[in-house]
Amino acid sequence: MTDFEQEDADVREQSLETIRHKLSLLPDKPGCYIMKNHQGTIIYVGKAKVLKNRVRSYFTGSHSAKTQKLVSEIRDFEYIITSSNMEALILECNLIKQHHPRYNVLLKDDKTFPYIKITHEEQPRLEVTRRVYKDKGKYFGPYPNAFAAQQTKKLLDRLYPLRKCKTMPDKVCLYYHMGQCLAPCALEVSVETNERMVQEISRFLNGGHDVIKEELTTKMLAAAEELNFERAKELRDHIMSIDALMEKQKITTADALDRDVFGYAVDKGWMAVHIQYMRQGKLIERHVSLFPYYGDEYNDFMTYVTQVYSDNPALPKEIFLPTMPEPEAQQEALGDGVRRTEGDEKEIREALEGWLKVKVHMPQRGLKKQMVDMARDNAVNALDEKFRLVERDERRTTKAVENLGEWLGIGTIRRIEAFDNSNIQGTNPVSAMVVFVDGKPDRKEYRKYKVKTVVGPDDYETMREVIRRRYERVLKDNLTMPDLIVVDGGKGQISAAIDVLENELGLYIPICGLVKDAKHKTAQLMIGDPAEIVPLPRDSQEFYLLQRIQDEVHRFAITFHRETRAKSMVVSQLDAIPGIGEKRRKALLKHFGSVRKIKEAEVTDFKPLGIGEKLAGEIIKALQGEAAAPQE
Repeated sequence: MTDFEQEDADVREQSLETIRHKLSLLPDKPGCYIMKNHQGTIIYVGKAKVLKNRVRSYFTGSHSAKTQKLVSEIRDFEYIITSSNMEALILECNLIKQHHPRYNVLLKDDKTFPYIKITHEEQPRLEVTRRVYKDKGKYFGPYPNAFAAQQTKKLLDRLYPLRKCKTMPDKVCLYYHMGQCLAPCALEVSVETNERMVQEISRFLNGGHDVIKEELTTKMLAAAEELNFERAKELRDHIMSIDALMEKQKITTADALDRDVFGYAVDKGWMAVHIQYMRQGKLIERHVSLFPYYGDEYNDFMTYVTQVYSDNPALPKEIFLPTMPEPEAQQEALGDGVRRTEGDEKEIREALEGWLKVKVHMPQRGLKKQMVDMARDNAVNALDEKFRLVERDERRTTKAVENLGEWLGIGTIRRIEAFDNSNIQGTNPVSAMVVFVDGKPDRKEYRKYKVKTVVGPDDYETMREVIRRRYERVLKDNLTMPDLIVVDGGKGQISAAIDVLENELGLYIPICGLVKDAKHKTAQLMIGDPAEIVPLPRDSQEFYLLQRIQDEVHRFAITFHRETRAKSMVVSQLDAIPGIGEKRRKALLKHFGSVRKIKEAEVTDFKPLGIGEKLAGEIIKALQGEAAAPQE
């Protein structure tokens, strides 16, 4: 064991000793606990009705593989006592939003749900937004995707001609001529007219589609009787749009309440949560989320629920949640040290109701239980579909690797090493190698090469150098030999690689080349010396595998080349200044961090480096492109 490893082990043991001491001081009160890793970074936040039992349970008993991974990284913890479970619930939600711990269930910012909003203005507007503010606007939703929200808004724009422009124009626009705006920019629109439209839109978005449809039908018939067929057709189209918007509804209830119905499922360390949004007793939207979870399944599910309703202005009247798992089905290691009872469910309901001011149910039987079961079944199906897709992709990849060996006539292929060169007009030439094992990238085996012996853009000589350096190292360190080498190019690159391997190193490894077309896409596979085209179908899984390999090695090489070129530009900028050698250049970059910061520095900032005012001024002027001109 090295000194570093011993030191690390000592630090780890010291941390665990501190944890054991802090565990003995935990209180028998509700609150939140904060787990940290060796760097002091918060990696998990949880809540507990009894902190002493909950936190201790992480360090005793057996856990699932994912929970073990979390526990193995814990080096310290803190806790915050709350006066009630509701406070703990809200505090946990706020801490997760603030710190984004890697092991917590997180609602990503780019996954926030869209809402339809009626703005609180003298001349209100209708808009789709993902940002929610306390601005007295009316928010409706959430909608599971922007398309659903935009389609609904498009229909409402045709039905109710509210103001469309964010900034009032000087004259009427096209929306006025289309009948979709009353043009408050040029014409007077009364407060009563706006209020009536806002109420109609609110009624529609709250689920009153049938009433609106009946009113439109009455107007359509009246227009037809007056022989105003153009208006009648327009109204008929509106009615058909409403029918199209609502045709996907499958569930209706007699009580016509707004409610959100939750169901969840877990498998293989993953959780799926399915939400059914019911408005006016009708199922109008659905949404499913899939994510890995590391703690107790029901606690992590409730963490997700609290984040859904954090800062959510469009709350339903009721929330339906699944009941807690049966005690024997739970992970006792994270069960607060006691078996869960109906009292636990009651505490959860009361905490949510106290926070959100809505009714929370965990139905046991009847239609409401069927609705929760339906949400759970959809969550189970989403997880099953995910794993079936993964399994199918793995089978396809495995089969593609097997078939590729048959196409090339080289038998079984497990390890593939692929090379790509990158330079711009011969400057900063580099090369990169990626490794695929059983058709999957093995990133820890990737390697980068700065080309040392080749001057100018010479792909063949670059290939020779990199192949030589790679497989001299493989022989020297007794590393794993590849079953196939893939080079970026055709006959020339293949021939250069074979020459080095066989004539210099005495290695006989199959080498194939990937030739690109005019659009820089993988076009042909070649093998042998002299190289011949392998008639691999371009729509085959084997061809897709080679495409992925070539794209990956090209990406890796280009990224390395950009990094090298950027560093080279920095070096050339500083080296061009008289009085700056390699030693001072390194000292400057280490002290300031970047050329930009050197450029922005003051003359006095160079004193700690032993650089006088005259040289410091010349450095700043040179970097700013203001080299002093000779005096007349």
